Amino acid sequence: MREYLLTLCITAAVTYLLTGPVRKFAIVAGAMPEIRARDVHREPTPRLGGIAMFFGLCAGLLVADHLTNLNGVFSQSNEPRALLSGAALIWLIGVLDDKFEIDALIKLGGQMIAAGVMVMQGLTILWLPIPGVGSVALTQWQGTLLTVALVVITINAVNFVDGLDGLAAGMVCIASAAFFLYAYRVWVSYGIEAAAPATLFSAILMGMCLGFLPHNMHPARIFMGDSGSMLIGLVLAAGAISITGQVDPDALKLFAGSEKAAVHQTVPVYIPLLLPLTIIAIPAADLVLAIVRRTWRGQSPFAADRGHLHHRLLEIGHSHSRAVLIMYFWSALIAFGALAYSVNSASMWIVLGVVFLSAIGLLLLLLPRFTPRVPMWAQALVPPRYRRRRKAVAESVPAAEPLAPATEEEERTPVAVGVPGVNGATAIGARSRFLDRRKAESSR
Repeated sequence: MREYLLTLCITAAVTYLLTGPVRKFAIVAGAMPEIRARDVHREPTPRLGGIAMFFGLCAGLLVADHLTNLNGVFSQSNEPRALLSGAALIWLIGVLDDKFEIDALIKLGGQMIAAGVMVMQGLTILWLPIPGVGSVALTQWQGTLLTVALVVITINAVNFVDGLDGLAAGMVCIASAAFFLYAYRVWVSYGIEAAAPATLFSAILMGMCLGFLPHNMHPARIFMGDSGSMLIGLVLAAGAISITGQVDPDALKLFAGSEKAAVHQTVPVYIPLLLPLTIIAIPAADLVLAIVRRTWRGQSPFAADRGHLHHRLLEIGHSHSRAVLIMYFWSALIAFGALAYSVNSASMWIVLGVVFLSAIGLLLLLLPRFTPRVPMWAQALVPPRYRRRRKAVAESVPAAEPLAPATEEEERTPVAVGVPGVNGATAIGARSRFLDRRKAESSR
């Protein structure tokens, strides 16, 4: 564990220290696109944050290769080199997109090639645990297709959710933390060496995200861009592929009996990792909704719009920071809920805890929809949104100079995102104050 923590800290430190120089380089290189209609930031912000994250990944792998215990991961498996090869390719494509905004189909082809490079070096799914059947061995073509599909889905899910300051990095950090605990438990508790690469990948991924977050929290000084979002999505997918498709479920020996019975009992643990919908459930849901929404309108699935989950949170009245924290909450609830269920799936307390926390999450989600009446003595204890200010404003206006009534045109004037004077990324108020989503859409 000490060597994992050292690797994590080195990765975070290198990423953090390089992000500042990378920001200056991005400004000089002109990687500062103009603000689009779907953006929520108010000033042009440099991209290319993925450069610092990639060098953090390289530093983490280099340090782990020289540590006593983690050195065995490199000598016994080719997966770290496969990850580095695929990451370098996807990072290069992301850098070109951040600077020149290449076509979406070209990016999709690059993602598939990066996944194919990892498959050629041994990072692929070998078998699947199927309920009631057991471990089903996959042919070379089946394993390749499934691996490429998983990598592409994960990369685009993370890329789609990268719409608010600190959102993608924070959600992936939460997911990788839960994934690290699961992989470490499989490796140390059950002595399965095949889980060691996934544990290392998760630790390095946490370091990449933690090192970049101080520069990316609202208001962000730099964006990770596609070079960063596609990179962390690929690393996350590589860990899921490593531990799901190459660790034999029967090797856990959790249950007595046949391999079929063992697989049947461990399905709640392995299915979430097979299609990592629990560790990236929110990005995956956003990806599916975006594809359905755009296809229904006759648009390309890759056409950018303003209908993502984080955009909807801003529209119903949440501030920028609160929307990000709500997304963090749901990601942590799903990821760590699945982790707790994998440890003890028979505990009713885990289910009740998840249900209780879900109710709290729904309450926080709908908080802008109602404004409670707060007593005068409690005015200082609540946020300014819930304080009574109408009476104070009316008393401060002289009687001889009444407020001029707003014209009908002024009342219907929407408050656009990014207008100077608006608080943060959005104005807190009713839905009608925002631009109509159809008017705010724009394609790349």
